[in-house]
Amino acid sequence: MKYVCDVCGWVYDEELGAPELGIAPGTKFEELSEDFLCHLCSVGKEYFRKEEE
Repeated sequence: MKYVCDVCGWVYDEELGAPELGIAPGTKFEELSEDFLCHLCSVGKEYFRKEEE
């Protein structure tokens, strides 16, 4: 599953994780800490939505 930041468009892909942020491949979006911030614009998880396939 992929999640897109509504503010800047950055995509979190659960399959790839975010190694540059120390997040291992396969990490579910729900498993990210509550204080997770967008890699590009620093908004919280509430600004992300599931990407429709």
